[in-house]
Amino acid sequence: MQKNIIIAGVGGQGILTIASIIDLAAMNLGLHVKQAEVHGMSQRGGAVESHLRISTEEIYSDLIPLGKADLILSIEPMESLRYLPFLSPGGVIVTSTESYENIRNYPDKTGLLNHIRESASCLLIDAGAIATEAGNVKTYNVAMLGAAAPYTGMEATELEKAIATYFADKGEKIIATNLNAFRLGKDYAQK
Repeated sequence: MQKNIIIAGVGGQGILTIASIIDLAAMNLGLHVKQAEVHGMSQRGGAVESHLRISTEEIYSDLIPLGKADLILSIEPMESLRYLPFLSPGGVIVTSTESYENIRNYPDKTGLLNHIRESASCLLIDAGAIATEAGNVKTYNVAMLGAAAPYTGMEATELEKAIATYFADKGEKIIATNLNAFRLGKDYAQK
């Protein structure tokens, strides 16, 4: 098994939290993991990306080559387009439909989402609505992870265990809310 995942968004959206949860689940399964990340301008609103490689075999590079990503998990829709050259022919984009308009000439949202649909196999997620339903809008990123779970190469139960471990020091309520967001995201994606 080998999965190459690019997680993209802007600073403050929880990109590195998603990567850490996936890393933890993979390590719990005894898989090899490599991760590389770029923190955009080291501030909220700057571009952030994480290359995440998971395999049953040893991995020699932490960067995903062009055309080899199985999944682009994007918390911001325009950021998903930035990484299209990395997507493999059979790869999928899982992206939020909610934009973070941090530039003056941000494209029209309808046109942007249509461009994503035309570019690759994709799943568009209203993560804000899911996170709100889960009980806390801050679970937005975990709702997105839930929607992308079927494409990670790991069972959802393994990701749920990693979520519980990752948030263990935050208390049972935070764990439960994040697990709820994860499950709602997964259910939304399976409709």
